[in-house]
Amino acid sequence: MSAADTAYDALLAHARETSLLGSTSALLAWDQETYMPRGAGEVRSQQMALLAQLQHERATDSRVDAWLATCEADPHLAQDGDRLANVRGLRRDYERATKLPARLVSELAELESKAQQEWADARSRSNYRRFQPWLERMIALQQQKADCLKKPGQSRWDALADLYEPGMNAKDLRTLFAPLREHLVALRRKLGAGKAPDESFSRVMIEEPKQEAFVRAVVAAMGFDFQRGRIDRSAHPFCTGTGGDVRLTTRFHKDNVLDSLGSTMHEGGHGLYEQGLETKNFGTPLGEAVSLGIHESQSRLWENHVGRSAAFWKWCWPLAQQHLGAACQGYTAESVFRTANVVQPSLIRVEADEATYDLHVMVRFEIEQTLIDGQLGASNLPERWNELYREYLGLQVPDDKNGCLQDVHWSCGRFGYFPTYTLGNLYAAQFAATADQALGGLSQLLERGQFETLREWLRRYVHVHGRRDTPAELCQRVTGKPLSSDAFLAHLDRKLTAVYQIA
Repeated sequence: MSAADTAYDALLAHARETSLLGSTSALLAWDQETYMPRGAGEVRSQQMALLAQLQHERATDSRVDAWLATCEADPHLAQDGDRLANVRGLRRDYERATKLPARLVSELAELESKAQQEWADARSRSNYRRFQPWLERMIALQQQKADCLKKPGQSRWDALADLYEPGMNAKDLRTLFAPLREHLVALRRKLGAGKAPDESFSRVMIEEPKQEAFVRAVVAAMGFDFQRGRIDRSAHPFCTGTGGDVRLTTRFHKDNVLDSLGSTMHEGGHGLYEQGLETKNFGTPLGEAVSLGIHESQSRLWENHVGRSAAFWKWCWPLAQQHLGAACQGYTAESVFRTANVVQPSLIRVEADEATYDLHVMVRFEIEQTLIDGQLGASNLPERWNELYREYLGLQVPDDKNGCLQDVHWSCGRFGYFPTYTLGNLYAAQFAATADQALGGLSQLLERGQFETLREWLRRYVHVHGRRDTPAELCQRVTGKPLSSDAFLAHLDRKLTAVYQIA
């Protein structure tokens, strides 16, 4: 065995053990959002801080640098695509980790755990001022983190955003977002002249156990493996874990089963991505999602291109009738499909329709840049939030719970994260259009409930490659085109003009 082989084996063994610590931390974070007793919050924050410290110590171990250098010096490295991808990915991870002081990593982990609990309490009371001191502390630490990570000429926000979507920057996003926003606003006005769908099915009272049985059946049909995952409840739906243990959460409203279905299919899409990564690559870049934008593409594809399609509802309606019973009386697959595609500006991002969702993201994109660069103080956040909601969505925000306290992300330190949601919508549309052509028509497959065909296509072309490519490279390889809003806007125009019966 060569020196490069020995170094590579040691590198991967070390990376896999470090990932075990990370998966343990993720499980504790899931527990905090689902079953942890409130009185355990202080201990949990200490646990999270210690795990983050141990992970950081391993990630910055000088032996990692030596192993990487030996691998990089191997003249045959480029001949092994898997090894090259892992070495490149681990070099990026090492260089990033060594820029961050251990003290800052531990302090951030402890604050994230505590701030998340304080956010939940402030949100339940609709009282932003209770949370403001925690947000101020978080912004200060995120600014320190950004200063450690940023390259010459790079902004703080760009440095943080690169953690979630490699290569993403505010300048390119503004170029992408400007025409997107203009088209979405124009589309909403156009739909106003059409025939609005009946929304009454969204307000039918349905017992939560019935809803839960229904959405679990749908996610099972999508192919989520309940032997390697589970679904629970949380205030803010999410997905976490590894391919061998994937945890989804969702939420239920007694009078809005479509929201529960959409949230569960969304997180189910994330779960299918996690379960689609090859288990043999656990702990290595090839066993990890390429970016949050690509991850979001999988959830948005299942939620919107599948779950809001007419073909899906033709298949799903008998299942809904079976589980929801009398609540379905007086409705049809066609009428519920139209209800699922109502366009109406709303206050809550996670409940937004396809045509207004990205406007919610743009509000957050604008705000968090000014928070991180210091132009906007945390004390002025509610006022700025409310101002942008009036400008972007034409809505008056009545209180903090429905305004700046609705998202958990900033309490967790996820600055630079929000634009990945819109990127996910754009990637999803391009992937769906490509799959439609490659598979001979998605509508026919969905109408018959043949979800496995789409799932395995996504697994083959997206999931199993892990971080082999950059997000841009993956998009180009799968769709043959660079990322744009063209496919997404064509999808919306085609579907919504039909839903609103506009010639």
